Amino acid sequence: MALIPTTILTGFLGAGKTTLLNRVLQESHGQRIAVIENEFGEENIDNEILVREGDEQIVQMSNGCICCTIREDLRSTLSELAAKRRSGALAFDRVIIETTGVADPGPVIQTFFMDDEVAEQYLVDSVITLVDAKHAQQQLDDRQEARRQVGFADRIFLSKTDLIDAPQRQALVQRLQRINPRAQISVAHFGQVPLEQVLDVRGFNLNAKLDLEPALLEPGASEHAHEHSHGHHHCDGHGHEHDGHECCDGHAHHEHGHDAQCSHPSHHHHDDDVKSFVYRATRPFDPARLEDFLGAIVNVYGPKMLRYKGVLDMAGTQRKVIFQGVHQLMGSDLGPVWAEGEPRESKMVFIGIDLPRDILVQGLEQCLVPQ
Repeated sequence: MALIPTTILTGFLGAGKTTLLNRVLQESHGQRIAVIENEFGEENIDNEILVREGDEQIVQMSNGCICCTIREDLRSTLSELAAKRRSGALAFDRVIIETTGVADPGPVIQTFFMDDEVAEQYLVDSVITLVDAKHAQQQLDDRQEARRQVGFADRIFLSKTDLIDAPQRQALVQRLQRINPRAQISVAHFGQVPLEQVLDVRGFNLNAKLDLEPALLEPGASEHAHEHSHGHHHCDGHGHEHDGHECCDGHAHHEHGHDAQCSHPSHHHHDDDVKSFVYRATRPFDPARLEDFLGAIVNVYGPKMLRYKGVLDMAGTQRKVIFQGVHQLMGSDLGPVWAEGEPRESKMVFIGIDLPRDILVQGLEQCLVPQ
């Protein structure tokens, strides 16, 4: 039986998770969705409405929260659901887990990788994070959970954008991109989101695509939708080249001694503890050295590493090597062959809490094949 795709829906209270979820459940997509929801409070989904309006089976956890201490609850709920599905007692095609507003998605994701029984039956598709545009700046300032939710995301949806002006939206988008340059940012107007942007996102697939800072997409194009990209250099190869290395903050400063490396400056208004940095190199990596170094880094900094991914040029193979991880869990695989004429450049993104950038950069430099 194929693995059951699972979407983890996160975001602070009031961001509109329930609205989005209701919309997904009520749309005629022909899919049966089981919802594990643990958002208790005034926004709690009304079971009666759901059961009446859709053919959904809802499992609510008794204690109302998914976090480290009760990881066991999620595990047993998932196992029970899968067992009922196998026996024919429940029919569903996929699962959506709605986390509480203050939940850290990390332990939820880890459950799918660390627990053998769960891993044999489920596949994490993506982490979707809803951000309340009106209150986001304050929430990001005050609550690390909000910053972590952004850092873990594969997709970010902004709700309540009609309550802020274009410059405020631009500032918010830029801040979100500094925290997480790999998540696509879109606008969710009252939960109106194309289904294909929520389901089958494949955020955890080991693929050879590493999107960094995708543009803000807005259905019903607004003239402000792309404003954030002006005067803001992207880390996807459109930055300036200086002496064979690249820096992407629009400033022509030189970082000598690095083959190629790209970063975001810290002179913005908000210096969040959850931030990202991108590393690039034009020389191949020595596989054994890199494996040792990444293993050591993950051992020491794993709890602070939220999401990381790389598409790498490794000495000794004609194929791209793809790796990604969540906290201490890291996986890698061989990807497609480097195309003829394609520049063989390694590209990595790390998203985490107060990661020691200098140590990481220095260590990665030492893993490159000597010139």
